[in-house]
Amino acid sequence: MYVIETDKLTKIYGELVAVDHIDLKVREGRIYGFLGPNGAGKTTTISMLVGLVAPTSGKAFIKGIDVQENPIEVKRIIGYLPAENGLYPHMTALENLLFFAKFYKIPKNEAEKRANELLDLVGLKEAKNKRVGEYSTGMKQRAALAQALINDPEILFLDEPTSGLDPRGAHEMRELIKELKKEGRTIFFSSHILPEVDELSDDIGIIVSGKLVAQGSKEELKQMILKDNIRILVETEEPLPDLGNFGIVKPLRENKAIIYTKDDCRKELLHFLLSLGLHVVDIHLIEPTLEEIFMKVAYGEEVI
Repeated sequence: MYVIETDKLTKIYGELVAVDHIDLKVREGRIYGFLGPNGAGKTTTISMLVGLVAPTSGKAFIKGIDVQENPIEVKRIIGYLPAENGLYPHMTALENLLFFAKFYKIPKNEAEKRANELLDLVGLKEAKNKRVGEYSTGMKQRAALAQALINDPEILFLDEPTSGLDPRGAHEMRELIKELKKEGRTIFFSSHILPEVDELSDDIGIIVSGKLVAQGSKEELKQMILKDNIRILVETEEPLPDLGNFGIVKPLRENKAIIYTKDDCRKELLHFLLSLGLHVVDIHLIEPTLEEIFMKVAYGEEVI
């Protein structure tokens, strides 16, 4: 089931097409990494999905609910962590969460219990009565995540959740995201950091200049590349013979090489090597990395 879906979603500012007829499909209970360079349209897309920005054309649906027609209904089931948190610096973290709980009409006792549990979850239990303005960047981000969870949302939108964090803070945020997925939530997060998207995501959408250029699971995206760019690593105990009939050969050592080919010829290659009495140490496909996938689908650069 797709819990987030768009139909030719578009946003135009004057002559700038920020988001260009994109069709997103996000499955329930999965982490969807929305990958793209800065200025690609990630934040604008999320803003439309959560109902903060009206699309120029097209539709966005959350669990089948039209975001533009029923924004309040959508907000009840989503949480949103913006790129710049909306916490009030003069208030404590606990006060901030209790304040936002009022928007969802959460009873006071329930709100207090929920707020304390969330601040414990994000590691701010001991600092819950400290003003947010005195927090470090990482602490502010964790407090903002707690705020996004105050209504116990089914679907969570995170816009560049590790932006501005030091390595430790970024690691802590990624671990929190993984824990939230284990609770059964669907998480849609944007990032321009390839390793982060690779580590967290079940599915990935790649946006460049407002266009969704690729979408699918990591395995599906890899298969897109492997259709035209197959690399086979082969290693034997003895020196390799001439393998030019199988494709373009890049020697690594006298007994090890990478073969670039259009077809998966591992079976034929193995048979050939064994027929020569060679002892095969290794023969396997080299799968493309997320960086290679991104460069290929975003900019047409060949996998090398």
